[in-house]
Amino acid sequence: MKTAADRGAGRVESAVAPSARRRRWKVPKTFAWATVTPFAAWAVARVAGLERDSLTTQLMTGTPYVAAASLVPLLLSALTRNRAVTAVALVTTAALGLSVLPRAFRSGDPAVAAGTPLRVLTLNTLFGRAEPDAVMDLVRRLDPDVFSTQELTPGMVEELRAAGLEKILPYQVLEPEWSAGGSGLYARYPLTPRQDLFEAIGHNMPAALMTMPGTKPVEIVDVHPFPPLGRQVYDWTAALEALPPAAPDTIRILAGDFNASLDHAAMRRFLSRGYEDAAAVAGEGLTPTWPVNRRVPALITIDHVVVDRRVGVNAVSVHTVPGTDHRAVFADLRLPSPS
Repeated sequence: MKTAADRGAGRVESAVAPSARRRRWKVPKTFAWATVTPFAAWAVARVAGLERDSLTTQLMTGTPYVAAASLVPLLLSALTRNRAVTAVALVTTAALGLSVLPRAFRSGDPAVAAGTPLRVLTLNTLFGRAEPDAVMDLVRRLDPDVFSTQELTPGMVEELRAAGLEKILPYQVLEPEWSAGGSGLYARYPLTPRQDLFEAIGHNMPAALMTMPGTKPVEIVDVHPFPPLGRQVYDWTAALEALPPAAPDTIRILAGDFNASLDHAAMRRFLSRGYEDAAAVAGEGLTPTWPVNRRVPALITIDHVVVDRRVGVNAVSVHTVPGTDHRAVFADLRLPSPS
């Protein structure tokens, strides 16, 4: 038989236990702030485009992963029951998410079949080490009208010629080198080199006017600036700034290894001059393109097909090629009807 004292103790225990359980699940506010602050700083840097030096520029390519990880401090902040830290965490996650997630969803008009088809393929061949037979298999399967190559060596030119590339894409504007500086355009239709379109800062970046049946000539630019490593970050920035803006009287396509992701302010400034990233329009903007054929999986997206905003994007796909550390990017485009 319980005494009054026993019944009183039971009431005290039952009253205290829920409060104790709540305290056990409550995250300290100081710890939550320490967790949220780095993500908030990253969000500010990404939205405001504050990266300047080589280190911050390279780090910014990790923004998609930081955006996903920002859900952790958001959960921790909610467990603090502190409105201020929760609000900062929520704004941080929203800012990073809005910067990244649109690339995973198609944003262009899917009804683009009425335009003139233009199929563009781009590949960095890693000092000409891409396997020629694999490259040819890709070309035969995808049937591109234009093939933009980077790190194209004289040896690679000969190997692709021997493999039969010129029979499929007989027109070329090639600037090969025995280094990372070589580049070249292969095309199904006649190419006229454009020597003075812009100042190529970094590697060779040939440009050409391609004459196609049923539409106006299209300008094709093979893009490959230096990577933003060390002091080369300044040349990288200058190279993206030097690329030509969209022109009202010419449709222009730029394809290559930009050594830049859509989280770089310099790349976004370039796109703001009248262009769109084809992969982002097609909902494939988060598919990484580098590095591949290594122990680590591909992590970042630095290879792009960039199109004039008047160009329709039907589909974009990414393909691994043995021998190179870059994936090939293929864009099935639709050119606007000539006026």
